[in-house]
Amino acid sequence: MEAGFTLVRLGALDLDRAARLHRDSFGPMGERGWTRQDVAGLMSSPGSAGFLLRQADVDIGMALCRVVDDEAELMAVAVEPGHRRRGAARRLLDAVMEQARAAGAKTLFLEVGADNPGARTLYDSLGFVVVGTRAGYYPRPGRAPADAFIMRLTLI
Repeated sequence: MEAGFTLVRLGALDLDRAARLHRDSFGPMGERGWTRQDVAGLMSSPGSAGFLLRQADVDIGMALCRVVDDEAELMAVAVEPGHRRRGAARRLLDAVMEQARAAGAKTLFLEVGADNPGARTLYDSLGFVVVGTRAGYYPRPGRAPADAFIMRLTLI
């Protein structure tokens, strides 16, 4: 795990940066990358929070979450491909879990592609469990859509 991460709250001036990180992370998988307007819309919904992770003054990751009543949802976590497997996603998830707990959430949900074993390994290591499946949820150009696993983590 690399040191030197700087985590900041995602603000209005960071929307383009967050959208770029999402596009860079998910575009190569065939998913539609988020736009500035997509990020702004998600951030404007009640209970939403976002985080931007930097290392050596370079944006390397972002995460968006939302808390409604006692449930939280991880809407996205994205890490630049060249910075993966170095602790960035775990740091972002720690911030999301801390935010969710502080807002009163008892559980945290997420969806992950069945064809994303790296993310699954991380989520499993944090204690997330699969509680459902969405068949053919993620488009994959040139091949069959990937199923999504719905995962849950108990926060209390």
